[in-house]
Amino acid sequence: MPQHSNVVLEPRKSPVQARSAASVDAILEATIQVLLNVGKERLTTTRVALRAGVSVGTLYQYFPNKSALLQAALKRHLDSVTEEVERVCLEQRGNALQRMATALITAFLEAKMSDVKESVALYSVSSDVDGTKILQQTGARSNKAIVGMLAAASEPLTRDPQLIASMLQGAMAGISRRLLESGAPEKQLDSLKKELIFFACAYLEACSARS
Repeated sequence: MPQHSNVVLEPRKSPVQARSAASVDAILEATIQVLLNVGKERLTTTRVALRAGVSVGTLYQYFPNKSALLQAALKRHLDSVTEEVERVCLEQRGNALQRMATALITAFLEAKMSDVKESVALYSVSSDVDGTKILQQTGARSNKAIVGMLAAASEPLTRDPQLIASMLQGAMAGISRRLLESGAPEKQLDSLKKELIFFACAYLEACSARS
């Protein structure tokens, strides 16, 4: 059987100096802009380099191809959402469960939908660049943060915090996906956020030993 070569998606190297980090950031910003302007089919490394104000050679020092560019842009986006989840979970330790749920969902959706067009565009390419793997990695980080928050709640729980965290993540992911696939996320964001908070608060109330 013929052997198929694997497409290289990982960056060639990581930036170690401030100037290199700035170049990578500019390249990823340009990737998003080109993606929004011409779509994934017409996006090329040459167009991205031109938009970023760097040479194609400089771009290739970090990203071997178009797929690696898109994967890195997606990873940066998901990392930023995850970092916001981690931040709010740390902040909410020791608080009541319903306050935790409200803060968590608000922070997640505000981070996820802070730039709706960018989020929708990156969602559309996620299946092309092994987005599932990135989601698994960032999901594990979020799960750890949510579990830590729940374990430190002011109310005792009757269920395993790991299970509760997984249920909350599933609900959050489902609403996020619905928004990104809706065609008009801005119109549904507020109403779906309110319903998700209501759902999460009711679920956590049922999981509380005080209920």
